[in-house]
Amino acid sequence: MTATKLPQHISHQFDNELEDIRARVLEMGGMVEEHLNKAIEALVQGNPGLAEIAASNDFKVNAMEVAIDRACAEILARRQPAASDLRLVLAITRIITDLERVGDESKKIARVVIRLTETEGPKAYYVGVVNIGRHVQTNLHDALNALARMDASAALGIARKDHSVDLEYDAIMRQLITYMMEDPRSITRVLDAAWAVKSLERIGDHASNICESIIYLVEGKDIRHKSYEVTDPSEEELGVENSS
Repeated sequence: MTATKLPQHISHQFDNELEDIRARVLEMGGMVEEHLNKAIEALVQGNPGLAEIAASNDFKVNAMEVAIDRACAEILARRQPAASDLRLVLAITRIITDLERVGDESKKIARVVIRLTETEGPKAYYVGVVNIGRHVQTNLHDALNALARMDASAALGIARKDHSVDLEYDAIMRQLITYMMEDPRSITRVLDAAWAVKSLERIGDHASNICESIIYLVEGKDIRHKSYEVTDPSEEELGVENSS
């Protein structure tokens, strides 16, 4: 992904610090996306070894969150940024929290895959898990691209798609409950599949949160807890003030 350059300042050192911290966030996002992709591919292939790789590397995501958070704190203390620079630092602290939680949910999915591949039984209820997984993969990938481009309009469009993920989650859960009612022997396996679906739904929520942070960063507008059913992220439609 190609990153859009940040505005320049009188202090080139400050420019470098801001650009470095944003590059580290994009690197963290790429790592989180890779772990999610591995977890889903492990389910598709029935590959516990691939799932173990995704689960065991989560500590790297955690370490990156701590390091970036520390760098943000140092910028706040030394530079005392204002306006758009302050928004950048605050948005980054939100984004890395969501990325870390995506990493946690990917680890949970990977652990579920390991358990599922250790048991025999019908795989019909895996299909829904894979389908929602593909949609969530796309949303997260597109959200990270919007972050690299600092594209508020794209971020809003991606956030809107989370509603479809929620509807799909509800449908899959109803289907899984039906499987358990029809065959009580499948309860343990289906419950594992349900945990994976729940983790994927949460990842969709975190991707949406990242999009909200992008809009805050670029437009200076906080759209949390507001409807996404608007044409574009304008102040009038979102009912918020521009904080620039």
